[in-house]
Amino acid sequence: MRGAGVPHRGGGRPTVSRNRTGRMHKIISMSSDAPFPPRRVVVLGLGGTIAMTPRDHGDGVVPQLSTAQLLAAVPGLADTGITVETVDLRRLPSGSLTFADLAEVRTVIAKQFADGVDGVVVTQGTDTIEETSYLLDLTHDRPEPIVVTGAMRNPGQAGADGPANLLAAILTAADPLARDLGVLVVLADEIHAARRVRKSHTTSPGAFQSPDGGPLGVILEGRPRLLHRPTHRPIVPVPSGELPHPRVGLYPVAFGDDGEALPDFAARLDGLVVAGFGGGHVPERMVAPLARLAARMPVVLACRTGAGASLASTYAYPGSERDLLARGLIRAGFLDPYKARILLHTLLTTTRDRDTIAAAFAVAGDYADPADWPWPSR
Repeated sequence: MRGAGVPHRGGGRPTVSRNRTGRMHKIISMSSDAPFPPRRVVVLGLGGTIAMTPRDHGDGVVPQLSTAQLLAAVPGLADTGITVETVDLRRLPSGSLTFADLAEVRTVIAKQFADGVDGVVVTQGTDTIEETSYLLDLTHDRPEPIVVTGAMRNPGQAGADGPANLLAAILTAADPLARDLGVLVVLADEIHAARRVRKSHTTSPGAFQSPDGGPLGVILEGRPRLLHRPTHRPIVPVPSGELPHPRVGLYPVAFGDDGEALPDFAARLDGLVVAGFGGGHVPERMVAPLARLAARMPVVLACRTGAGASLASTYAYPGSERDLLARGLIRAGFLDPYKARILLHTLLTTTRDRDTIAAAFAVAGDYADPADWPWPSR
């Protein structure tokens, strides 16, 4: 057995070694026709469907597999020429992950990049990938890629997609083409930008889509291929810890809503995202309570439609986007309500200045010049 981090040059099965800290390192054998020079990728496991197996009594599945076990089930990984190391951080369903968990993920990833890895893959449940990937993206200021992946079918199901998604994610994280793209989400051989992707189906292996612009690229014949590149990537400074942990709520507007529940709902919040009808509309009777809330804290106006941008100047009736923005609400633009909540939470860990928050949303929501971003951008 060879030492950790030293690729074996022959064929055959991958080998596994353990370093002084006890972390598992999977050493992938080199192939003479490797698609690119030797690269080093760390796979960080958080749990999710990709790591789920039946409980002892066989009733339902729970996250139990280690990251090394996930790698052992990936066909063709040994032929890629990529050195893959593993870190097991959590074994949770993704709905149980917290902001504190993701802060630890960010710290671990920073240490891996400082150690010289070429890319990091995060495996987790798909339920919250669209949120956690964007949360990581907002503070990832390095050129090396972070790729988030998971599975829609657990390892015990026919057609389990975890091994293929993990291979595609590792190939993407190892490829120089993925540098400077920030955090990517790779499933079903598609490469998505974290700030655009969303889960659009409860069970389909093709559940992840980017409705506004489509995927950035695809995996074709074992290599990532880019179809287009983002024009800019806003970066929020990593929180200093000086501000208290913010509470940010998400309020979806529904037919017949009278807004009476809003004051109680928002009483302990530091910020609020409202998912309005159409291009950003609410019933007229909700206007007054929303205006009062906007005078107290940042209130962001997003759309519940799932695609398209919140408007700014089309409609003028009470409760329209023009009316609400004039009363102090902040336009989300192309950010859907879930992304808008992640951005608002991240901003509130750094600043409580409303003008700064509004300027950040204007750029992140793609309705202002990237040069107006309040901090240095990549």
